[in-house]
Amino acid sequence: MFCVQIMLYLSVLVAFAACNAPPVPLDDIFIEKTFVPEQCVRAVKVGDYVRYHYIGTFPDGKKFDSSYDRGSTYNVFVGKKQLIEGMDKALVGMCVNERSLVKIPPHLAYGKRGYGDIIPADSILHFDVLLLDVWNPEDGVQIKTYHTPSICSRKVEVSDYIRYHYNGTLLDGTLFDSSHTRMRTYDTYVGIGWLIAGMDQGLLGMCVGERRIITMPPSLGYGENGDGSDIPGQASLVFDVILLDLHNPRDGIAVTNQMVPESCTRKSVSGDFVRYHYNGSLLDGTFFDSSYSRNRTYDTYVGKGYVIAGMDEGLIGVCVGEKRTITIPPHLGYGEEGTGSKIPGSAVLVFDIHIIDFHNPSDSTEITVSYKPEECERQTKKGDFVKYHYNASLMDGTSIDSTYNYGKTYNIVLGANQVVPGMEDGLMEMCVGEKRHLVIPPHLGYGERGVTDEVPGSAVLVFDVELVDMEEGLPEGYMFIWNDDVSPDLFAEMDKDKDEQVEPSEFTDYIMRQVNEGKGRLAPGFDPYRIIDNMFSNQDRNGDGKITEAEFKLKADESAAHDEL
Repeated sequence: MFCVQIMLYLSVLVAFAACNAPPVPLDDIFIEKTFVPEQCVRAVKVGDYVRYHYIGTFPDGKKFDSSYDRGSTYNVFVGKKQLIEGMDKALVGMCVNERSLVKIPPHLAYGKRGYGDIIPADSILHFDVLLLDVWNPEDGVQIKTYHTPSICSRKVEVSDYIRYHYNGTLLDGTLFDSSHTRMRTYDTYVGIGWLIAGMDQGLLGMCVGERRIITMPPSLGYGENGDGSDIPGQASLVFDVILLDLHNPRDGIAVTNQMVPESCTRKSVSGDFVRYHYNGSLLDGTFFDSSYSRNRTYDTYVGKGYVIAGMDEGLIGVCVGEKRTITIPPHLGYGEEGTGSKIPGSAVLVFDIHIIDFHNPSDSTEITVSYKPEECERQTKKGDFVKYHYNASLMDGTSIDSTYNYGKTYNIVLGANQVVPGMEDGLMEMCVGEKRHLVIPPHLGYGERGVTDEVPGSAVLVFDVELVDMEEGLPEGYMFIWNDDVSPDLFAEMDKDKDEQVEPSEFTDYIMRQVNEGKGRLAPGFDPYRIIDNMFSNQDRNGDGKITEAEFKLKADESAAHDEL
């Protein structure tokens, strides 16, 4: 029992001595990491240049110095005796954004001499350190691509002009600039000194749509002085970049054929009038316009400056039905100004086009005989009454109309302006049973206006026609002719009631009787009674509704009275 009491007493004495003993001197620095970032891309090595903030205190908490109070980081090379030895050691291995509490013994700080009136001799120093930046004089531009587009037909080269968006940060993540906040791209030449050296290097080799992180040391950024406001001196810079556009001032248009029809009898030339559909986008795929959304083609002359120069060139040499992609550099598009809201300045344009039709103002009706019977005694001419079937379509194959749908022919008098001029041309000198393929330009069709909801304006028309029947017309200028010799008692024969004047009914009855008996013939394809009414009016010179023998004879003697008696 006595031994046990002695042991307890000694334990109490040891504990009391430990509590009242002076602090054990530090043999080396002591580091307590108070914040460690999730990622540490790079740790400080001897020879690196660092920027960091710190608060310096004594063990009792009294502050003796702070970079925060001076409003600037402390910038220095590590491991080159530009710092007290303990700080030189403590900074090695730190990561950007890492925060540590560093305790430094006197012999690794200011030792027995201290530092003026600020740090007494043999002082232990505590530093709360936050590392903001690290680089090495041997560093170059570092590039990390984190998105590569599936298609990359071209990469950035020296002297190219590009448009890109970026977020610019310091190495600790502090944002100093962003094109996104200004809602407009940064547009510049690459590799000719328009940019800081690191960006000039970091943008080379990019594809449109590519995203990359470009990190550069201050020697390739804003150097020792920074930019005077948001970028401090000796700061590493990090740019998160997406490339939206790329061209070279020497570029011409680029044409990629998507679909060329098997049959192409003609290609567009300068001076042609073209109807086409298009989707317009920027080089990064941003949509800006489409003819499809308006449900109508874009119609224009090509090669005459009616459209932007690149489109003027890109529409030459196309076939009807062809689909192609035309890529147009800005100097052949909308230039440095763009169009305002939809097309930014210096933008490359991409048009996916589909040629619907084209013609030339000098074009005539194109006639192709697809079938002609072996026997053809007579061909159609002006004045003939013809009956035909047709299928009508646009050049892209869109159906317009067909007589076969109605189960009856279309009947007209040639030369009487009852159909469009191109159809008049296409039906001339045709045999019964003959089949033709007609291509009619709009100036011989329905013109610039077209037909509402049926034929677009300025549309080329395609007709497949078959002549079913024809009736010979009268000589030009005649609406009635005699098949036999004219009776010398013509007026008397008409004056049925012998009152020496011919009433309209008498005149009509007489003419219709001559036609029915085969003695005379009216122009086919017209209303016979309207023809007869016109003939009567021409004979009724004084307009009193009756024809006297004097009027009749006088009119009959006139050589120009072809459609009279």
